[in-house]
Amino acid sequence: MPFIRRLIAAVLLIPVMPGLVSLLPAQAPQPRPNIVFIVSDDQRPDTVHALGNSLIRTPVLDRLVERGTTFPRAIAAYPICHVSRAEILTGCSAFRAYRHYPTGPIDPDLATLAGTFQNAGYTTCYTGKWHNDGHPKQRGYSLTSGLFSSGSGGQPLTHAEDSQGQTVTGYVGWTFKTDDGEIRLDRGIGLTPRTSEHIADGAIEFIQRSQDRPFLLHVNFAAPHDPRIQPPGDRHRYDPTALPLPGNFAPQHPFDHGNLHGRDEVLLQKPLEPDRLRRELACYYAVISHMDEQIGRIISVLEERNLIENTLIVFTSDQGLALGSHGLTGKQNMYEHTIGVPLIMAGPHVPRGRKVDASCYLRDLFPTFCELTGIAIPSTVQGRSLHPLLRGDVERLYPFVTAYFTDTQRMIRDDRWKLIVYPTAGRQQLFDLRTDPLERHDLSASLDQQARIQTMKDELSGWLRAAGSQSRSN
Repeated sequence: MPFIRRLIAAVLLIPVMPGLVSLLPAQAPQPRPNIVFIVSDDQRPDTVHALGNSLIRTPVLDRLVERGTTFPRAIAAYPICHVSRAEILTGCSAFRAYRHYPTGPIDPDLATLAGTFQNAGYTTCYTGKWHNDGHPKQRGYSLTSGLFSSGSGGQPLTHAEDSQGQTVTGYVGWTFKTDDGEIRLDRGIGLTPRTSEHIADGAIEFIQRSQDRPFLLHVNFAAPHDPRIQPPGDRHRYDPTALPLPGNFAPQHPFDHGNLHGRDEVLLQKPLEPDRLRRELACYYAVISHMDEQIGRIISVLEERNLIENTLIVFTSDQGLALGSHGLTGKQNMYEHTIGVPLIMAGPHVPRGRKVDASCYLRDLFPTFCELTGIAIPSTVQGRSLHPLLRGDVERLYPFVTAYFTDTQRMIRDDRWKLIVYPTAGRQQLFDLRTDPLERHDLSASLDQQARIQTMKDELSGWLRAAGSQSRSN
């Protein structure tokens, strides 16, 4: 019996005996999560069913909302495609991302999102629209799959008119290309009804490859940017007569906001005609629904390959669009329908079914991805990680956020108030977003608001000086 007692005691001591710890099976380290980062083009923040739009059908994005966390106050600080995407790629404001704001090229001394992940051992792949200078492989992407960029060898557009019979002026000469640069003329020139399908095909082709390392897959749809061409089939069609106009619809903008004669603003004749705008809205919704279906195809492949549980899926857009709101049709403005973007995150370390009301920027995604994967955030990054918001450690990251367009528009927004300054036009607007979320009542002339306006202008000027802006802010 004494021997048995000694034997039991010895066995109980095994886990803590230094010489025997190595005999225990080692616990496999948790693999770093993959990231599938999906960006649409010109998608208003109010065009996802689960985010409050009962008219549009987006079942795939709705499921992401249920699985993850949404950020309804996320903004695109510079609402135009290539500049907004430069902020995403560098994690910096446009004043820092470009050596010569706002025309580019991207400052080569800055760390990039893809380059940072590539250096950390990730395979980085770019799929879809490339609208920045250079090539994705010059910005840290290991490879491309289904790249859609300018350069068609002078071939004519596949669709020279959109679904309304209007002459196409956007994406002229854009084509799909292989990873070695061969033009895929079989997929059309310019936007076609199946462009979103081809972009999803590129993403799926990458995912289906044997993956021996974690990956960052950056998927960039061209939808729902103009020219809007009705997608194939009838299942996503919307009846124009059943669609209401935006709640802040106006026939035309009351003054020149700095881009009144730009390409986007002359796509539809002004003053805007309600029935014509409804037809445009119907096609806009259809293109988004078709893109939603393609996102579903990508997610299905992640599920089939048992990757979904260890993959962070993030959906957003490079900026919104007016499309009739405030009498505008384009994206070069500071209103909520345009600087606002849908932002949905789902996957590892992301709470389910949660909404975070704190303001944030698209450039905050770079450091967020780093923190969620255990990668050091480069010193050049100016954005702030959203991880503390996801954990619930803080209620906000910024006392206010700012936005800007060329030297003609500046914006500052806090938790309630929003001031837009038009330096070259000598005008300003003040909105109380708590009582007037559609920004229909400009309070800038109110004597009661002058002290508030001056405080906000001082804060904006201070931010612009710190950001390195050489343009006027008041």
